[in-house]
Amino acid sequence: MPSIEQGLAFSIMAMGVYITFRVLKFSDLTVDGSFPLGGAVAAILITKGTNPWLATIIAFGCGCIAGCITGILNTKGNINELLSGILTMTALYSVNLRIMGKSNIGLLDQKNVFSPIENMGIDSKYMYLFLFIILVFALKLIMDWFLSTKLGLALRATGNNAQMIRSLGVNTELMKILGLGLSNGLIALSGALVAQYQGFADIGMGLGTIVAGLASVIIGEMLIGGTKLSTITFSIILGSFVYRMCITIALRLGLNSTDLKLLTSVLVIITLVVPQVKDKVKLSLNN
Repeated sequence: MPSIEQGLAFSIMAMGVYITFRVLKFSDLTVDGSFPLGGAVAAILITKGTNPWLATIIAFGCGCIAGCITGILNTKGNINELLSGILTMTALYSVNLRIMGKSNIGLLDQKNVFSPIENMGIDSKYMYLFLFIILVFALKLIMDWFLSTKLGLALRATGNNAQMIRSLGVNTELMKILGLGLSNGLIALSGALVAQYQGFADIGMGLGTIVAGLASVIIGEMLIGGTKLSTITFSIILGSFVYRMCITIALRLGLNSTDLKLLTSVLVIITLVVPQVKDKVKLSLNN
């Protein structure tokens, strides 16, 4: 059960990663800073007595701002996309520490977004799963809808062929800033929910988030594939679930927790290499 819940919680982050890496074709490394930013903002607001839902929404907004900063550095400052993401991510480490005031904030004795469900009489074993399913699939539908609108299509076209869409009068720089803002907003939203789920926000909770997000996207693409938008977003959710299951299985088999980053890298390498090997085998058989 925890693997399913974690898979759903992190699938929101994976959706954000999909927007930058697949839709915009932008290698954004802001992720490792915007994820803990969401957790930090939500945690400090909740401990100050703010409504958990409002705190989570504000965390989403802060993530959007972080993503927009990366976009502005890249488009207006003419800074390389990798470097602009690294600069924002590095700055966010200090920002997150400033927000929290310390490296860790506990939330176990605080009300959170899951608290109202407890009052509905739902078994605590299914409480988190119930809310995560509703949230994730609601966000999936919203994302499917948005990317099908004129604005969403312009965003997708910016990643596919910036020169063509620019010739049609679309401001590609604005589209890039918008896409990075939405992406990191979703990532910060995931960080806020994860912090409330696990009962604490930590300055290091974003370490390796970008690789985990990429792993979820790539695994989902390998398992399902397809070009239909609704199928792609579902594959991201499935990929996140499978990735978390792989982590859980590895831990139960006795793998040291310090080796999880290595396992993640190996999973990404396998999912990237296997399709290429399959294509080469098919090509050699056809010849």
